[in-house]
Amino acid sequence: MPAEVLAEIREGLVNWRGSGLSVLELPFTGAKFQTILAEAEQDLRDLLDIPASYRVLFLQGGAFAQFRLVPQNLLRAGEIASYVETGYWSARAIAEARAVCRVAIASSARKAIPTFAGWQISPDAAYCHITTNETAEGVQFHEIPLLSSPPLVADMTADLLTGPQDIRRFGLIYASAQKNLGAAGLTLVIVHEDLLGRGQEAVPAPFDYTRQAHAGSLINTPPTFAIFAAGRMLNWLKQQGGMNAIAERNRAKAAKLYAAIETSSFYRCPVPPAHRSSVTVCFHLPDVAQEAAFIEAAAQEGLRDLEGHPAVGGIRVALYNGVTEAAVDALVAFMAEFAAKHAEG
Repeated sequence: MPAEVLAEIREGLVNWRGSGLSVLELPFTGAKFQTILAEAEQDLRDLLDIPASYRVLFLQGGAFAQFRLVPQNLLRAGEIASYVETGYWSARAIAEARAVCRVAIASSARKAIPTFAGWQISPDAAYCHITTNETAEGVQFHEIPLLSSPPLVADMTADLLTGPQDIRRFGLIYASAQKNLGAAGLTLVIVHEDLLGRGQEAVPAPFDYTRQAHAGSLINTPPTFAIFAAGRMLNWLKQQGGMNAIAERNRAKAAKLYAAIETSSFYRCPVPPAHRSSVTVCFHLPDVAQEAAFIEAAAQEGLRDLEGHPAVGGIRVALYNGVTEAAVDALVAFMAEFAAKHAEG
């Protein structure tokens, strides 16, 4: 997270808004926390231009839990769901959904986004699910299809709030908060009110979209600290100029990194340019040993957590909102030095 956001969080941990109370001590049923929750929701609505017909839910459990909770909340007995497979995380979502419902694959691809014209969405599907950014492979949807039916459901954990998004194209969006929105422990669900009231009776109350919508996300104790942290991050995003300004900054960061890859024969990105993620940049070196050396040397320079996903390997650079352009410049300079040194060897 940005330094100024961390400073606000630090202050809130000791003395929230001059109250003498730590934000960790605020009861979730009290007026002070209700203020935190209301402000966070309003800032989120302002940033993403969320229509009044959508409900915003602040839940626990992480996005992984939603892999099963989505079909349990949106499907009635015997109904089917369509899924688009584009990488590791959409495959995980499909596997989890199959445990609780019938799944039809609308399209399947890796290291690329399948052309929408080729999707075969089941005519009986209650929804169609996509993962907008595959963090393991570095693949991202840059255009969201406009579906008249069924409603589009998206796991946007990696790229929610990295730029403007037409919420009206979705029936439901879910995302864990720890990428671009703050601390782990919070999951956002943005759901159109027409999709409420479909949940199965077996869904526990804390994960029932309809009951949580009616209770204002307070049917149980919510992740209060994570909501507070998200609120500070949302406020920071507004101060930066909103989604258009953030998108431009993120595009600039990604462009610098991809340029460093493309202008060097030492690095290779297997993703076609049109499908490359501006959020998670994945690339490879000539061999695994050099990748290990790259990661170790980078860590010594303060450039940490560059390991690729275990299922894919290689190098992965997460360019989330809190990553500065100066950090990208430092990485690009390191890449040039490392390539020059090892090419000579």
